[in-house]
Amino acid sequence: MTRIALLALALIASPALAQYPDRPVTMLAGFPPGGLVDIVARVVADGMKPQFPKGLTVINKPGAGGAVAVEELVRAKPDGYTMLLTPQSSLVIAPQMNPKLTYKTPGDYDAVINTVAYYPLLVVNADAPWKTIQDFVEDARKNPGKMRVGTPGEGTASHLNLEEFIYRTGAKMTPVPFAGWGQSSPALLGNHIEAVVAQPGEAKPQVEGKRMRALVVFQERRHPAFPDAPTAKEAGWDVANGVWYLIAVPKGTPAPVVKHIHDAAKAVVDSADFAKTMDARGVDVDDRDGEVLKAALWKEYRLNTEILKRIGLVK
Repeated sequence: MTRIALLALALIASPALAQYPDRPVTMLAGFPPGGLVDIVARVVADGMKPQFPKGLTVINKPGAGGAVAVEELVRAKPDGYTMLLTPQSSLVIAPQMNPKLTYKTPGDYDAVINTVAYYPLLVVNADAPWKTIQDFVEDARKNPGKMRVGTPGEGTASHLNLEEFIYRTGAKMTPVPFAGWGQSSPALLGNHIEAVVAQPGEAKPQVEGKRMRALVVFQERRHPAFPDAPTAKEAGWDVANGVWYLIAVPKGTPAPVVKHIHDAAKAVVDSADFAKTMDARGVDVDDRDGEVLKAALWKEYRLNTEILKRIGLVK
């Protein structure tokens, strides 16, 4: 049989692959409209649309810390017509806290490409007595439980980042869950808590306005918006756990389809316009894919398993 005949036979046998995408595609977002996940999903999807001429629509499926959308994804047909943009926390933390979920580990879906990331920081009021993170930690050591630190909720990536910091420093602090920055920032400004674990985009206006001060950033290098705040590693504690948003598809999606989605998303992520838009939101472009992304997910999964067990949220 000639090479042309073999190619023709392959196309007949796999018409979906030959024509993909020949109908509208859905990108799930596991959080409500207007939030950062929704914003990133819509910016990425808009940029990908030229490669999806039949349509690419973002559909919000909020609930259970993003797990509702992941559940829909893993149950979807692996044909490329359903994809998901999600924080890694929905993939590696949520299933450990809720064992009833269909998906369990990073082996239950296919990660395509990471898009952005942000790394939390710890902020206090501008007139707080602690001028350095060492001052803050030392006070916490001398007065166990005194330091009440706001988080975006129990079991969130930022909360577990704080728990890892508490473990590394050996200073007993009291995590206080809030329903987001809209609640935690007034609590800090009103002196109802001593500090907050914040997202850079949230804290930046308050720090620039001299209402809050950043004591430490939980990332590998200093953040340009907070040049005076050392990394936790600089201060002596190796804590740098971020929050990153990736695109995933159902496990078993054909490689050519995954490549089409990957290449369309990568063109967006690599663009100067995307970087500018994300910078305005306080997040950084973070392009990872393939085995590097898969390994990072497994590393996060194992790290969060340790933290969740240590603090008693998982047996």
